[in-house]
Amino acid sequence: MTNFPRLIDLGTGISRRRFIAGVAASGALAACSGSDGGASSGVAGPSGEGFTLVQRFPNNVLVPGEIRMPITLSTGAAEFIQDGPVTLGARVVDIDGNPIGGAFTAVKRTVAPAPYYDFRTTINTPGVYALVVDGGPDTGAAFQVLEPSAVAVPTPGQLLPSFDTPTIGDEQGLAALCTRAPEPCPFHTVSLADALTMGKPVAYYVGTPAFCSTGSCAPALDALVASSELFGDKIIYVHAEVFTDDAGIDIAPAVTAIGMTYEPALFLTDASGVVVERLDAVWDSTELNARLTLLTS
Repeated sequence: MTNFPRLIDLGTGISRRRFIAGVAASGALAACSGSDGGASSGVAGPSGEGFTLVQRFPNNVLVPGEIRMPITLSTGAAEFIQDGPVTLGARVVDIDGNPIGGAFTAVKRTVAPAPYYDFRTTINTPGVYALVVDGGPDTGAAFQVLEPSAVAVPTPGQLLPSFDTPTIGDEQGLAALCTRAPEPCPFHTVSLADALTMGKPVAYYVGTPAFCSTGSCAPALDALVASSELFGDKIIYVHAEVFTDDAGIDIAPAVTAIGMTYEPALFLTDASGVVVERLDAVWDSTELNARLTLLTS
């Protein structure tokens, strides 16, 4: 399936109340697998400028600091735009429409099932904001920045909780240790708990490729497998599946141990186990390798 986190329909002339309500509603995230029956891809209201915005990031896990906001472009008919511009400009505004910081740009990154733009900017204050993309809806795409204490999933600057994830030597009753096809990934030889004691950076991937083979989880894991061939033993790679069963019903303990409410996610830690960065929902090989280079430099 190709479900993404739900995008708020801001429409035009939105009030403060509707803005806040829309962001609150988006907190119920769509997992890539759609296993809870409520997942769906969302599209903003029709744009007079030619495209709408699809949020490719969860909206209840952003904290002050550098904010990553991957966006895919869509037509008013909810069709992904494959041939968008090479770069796009954007700005962030607060709930009253006041600009926060200056303008910034993102490059188009091509990955199945649709290209995305990885907008990054720094926001230091919790609150409700909107990402306004050049050529898109005037009111942009709403998102919320929360206090770190209000976010269950580990954020940059925090220790990644140690947990004995299933391995080849101890599958812990999983129906499938790794659902990547046609071959399982090579990231199940050591548990996360062991990886965090090895004195090296760790890349911890949480996702279920079998349930979104054409969505985010499988391409993201494929990119990670390719990256491991470049970085070798400089980084310890660990993968944990989201479900213990093959029907996508029973959540794995590895997921609840870190408070995950969406998938996929990639936690990058330094050699001491502190989260340096978390990539949510979607990434391509180019963006991934750039972040891993920073991790090992």
